[in-house]
Amino acid sequence: MKSTDTAQTTVSGAASAERETKAKAGLPKWLGDALPGLLSVAAGVIIWHIMSLGVAPLFLPSPVDTLRALIELASDGTLQESVFASAYRILFGWMAGVVIGIPLGIFMGMLPLVRRICDPYIEFFRFIPPIAFVTLAVIWLGPGEMSKIALIFYTTVFIVTLNTIAGAKATLELRLQAASALGANRWQILTTVVVPSTVPYMVTGARIAMGNSFLTIVSAEIVAAQEGLGALIWNARNYGRTDWVFAGIIVLGILGLCFDRVLRYGTSKLLYRYQIRH
Repeated sequence: MKSTDTAQTTVSGAASAERETKAKAGLPKWLGDALPGLLSVAAGVIIWHIMSLGVAPLFLPSPVDTLRALIELASDGTLQESVFASAYRILFGWMAGVVIGIPLGIFMGMLPLVRRICDPYIEFFRFIPPIAFVTLAVIWLGPGEMSKIALIFYTTVFIVTLNTIAGAKATLELRLQAASALGANRWQILTTVVVPSTVPYMVTGARIAMGNSFLTIVSAEIVAAQEGLGALIWNARNYGRTDWVFAGIIVLGILGLCFDRVLRYGTSKLLYRYQIRH
């Protein structure tokens, strides 16, 4: 008992010392957590600036030139229009892929017959990159929004489905037997055992699919779009504006970072609570 008290006192003392150190430094907790990342970004910008000093702006624009390009594109509304167009396509295509991929993956993971029926199609199409279907998407769905959303859906659905299948098949047999022994029917086992156990796999698949959606949207917008970040980057070559290219790439990365942070926050607050509750 004394050793336990001593250990707890030691841990408490260490935590108090850490809090006192941060308080003395005068840094809020969120700033202390973010400081290493901010310093890393600042170092990267400095290195970028130094590298651009001896190179023509056509090949490597400086951070200042890129900032001016961002301001220029934002002043006439081009940047906002491009961000909105790409974000709209990604969100709708990604959400459609998640909505279809999760139940399909669960049923394929739990029902061998369904898995044997769908598996040839999953295994065939998941190896074909979305860019291969750009021309067909434009022919079948037109040059409007549906063709881009369909390509994002295509990118998302297979990744989410495969991860969900893996989660459903990884459900512990002991938990399934225990639920069955307690009188649970198939639907109750699915909703109270299989789905909660599969949540981490769903989240992982959704996050990976989100990253791949950004890869796909650039390709789709380069080939068949007048607006969007991919189109902005591609059209910049017509004017020899490498600074616009850098501006589009940076905004694309920031947009992806924001989407991923929102997804992580939402899943940690909602999906993991659902898992624990069940």
